[in-house]
Amino acid sequence: MTDSASIRGRLRRSRWLAVTVVAVLLLAACGDGDDGDDASEAAATTAAAADAGDAGDAGDAAAADVGCEPGETDGDLTFYNWADYIDEELLVAFEEQSGISIDYSVYESNEQMLTQVESGAAIYDLVVPSDYMVALMISEDLLLPLEFDALPNAANIDDAWDNPPFDPDHRFHVAYQWGTTGIGMTYDMLDTLGGESSWAVIFDAETAALVPGDISMLDDAPEAVSAALKYLGYSITEVIESGNEEAVREAGALLKATNDRLLKYDSVTFGDDLVNGEVDVAHGWSGGFAQAFFETDAYETHVYTIPIEGGVRWVDTMAIPHNSDNVCSAHAMINFLLDAQNGAALTNYTYYGSPNVAATPFILEEILDDPGIYPPPEVYARLELIPQMGDLGLIVQDMLTEAKS
Repeated sequence: MTDSASIRGRLRRSRWLAVTVVAVLLLAACGDGDDGDDASEAAATTAAAADAGDAGDAGDAAAADVGCEPGETDGDLTFYNWADYIDEELLVAFEEQSGISIDYSVYESNEQMLTQVESGAAIYDLVVPSDYMVALMISEDLLLPLEFDALPNAANIDDAWDNPPFDPDHRFHVAYQWGTTGIGMTYDMLDTLGGESSWAVIFDAETAALVPGDISMLDDAPEAVSAALKYLGYSITEVIESGNEEAVREAGALLKATNDRLLKYDSVTFGDDLVNGEVDVAHGWSGGFAQAFFETDAYETHVYTIPIEGGVRWVDTMAIPHNSDNVCSAHAMINFLLDAQNGAALTNYTYYGSPNVAATPFILEEILDDPGIYPPPEVYARLELIPQMGDLGLIVQDMLTEAKS
């Protein structure tokens, strides 16, 4: 490992437990929710898909020239990933198996990663963009099509994740982890709210005044704006697909009005801050809370919730930037992480949902049984993907910047 590797090395116990058929059916039920959204989300990616056809022609030629074999490497791997999003032991195991080194660094938002890839300030062989970011990167010719002949373990991905609206022909990505975005709080706070979680605990001044301590929100413009939109009663999909700038600016005004009662915007330590008592209410990602709760046995006192108004669901992916120096090494790493036991080790570390159905028998039972990680169908139905934002993207970024100023 190089000095630039920034990994919060919290190694986990190896506890391999068998799971029940019920858990597998729950995963399938959650995945089925995508079918109902395809029509509404397809419009958001039509233009990106058309552009991707042109990008793919050039990318296919580049990929065909490489012709990677399964497990083949062509140099040390430069891997750019979200903070605290992989078990360090998996990186070590890949280095030992492949004989190459990994230069590993991390980012805290899709937009930070995009800026780095666009600028070429650093060259990455493998990145982990979220769903809407995949569509944007395809439209800007920033991703290479994958060589699936070099990815036999891609067969382990559940069919529910095939041909998603952000990459309709499923050429540029494979699923990495999936999850939801909602609110973490204490059970005492939930009782104060009448036992029902609502975005009002952040966005309504009177309700927020009931919070005994502080509140935090994700330092992520699409997530923050989406939360405000849901509180205001909007469908995220409809707002973005229709180009409703007025609704986005209304959400931005709400964020600005909320700023004074927030302790901070943070996308890394929100779970730890909640269990440590630095905040009493936090906007964040499902796995970040679950990880913090499991590590500190805080499940008796703290809970992750999906607000009654709904929230965001997402899938993070593995993809290869257009200017990758070591395309075969990137494919080898992707295939390694798609192995059933490696895929389970990933989820057993991150506490996010796994799209790898072959990994299910090796995932901790406490993860599979947690409704905050694998939400039941009636909760899953209240969740939306964030579409590719197109021209609204810059305005969304501006809304968070102005809110924080």
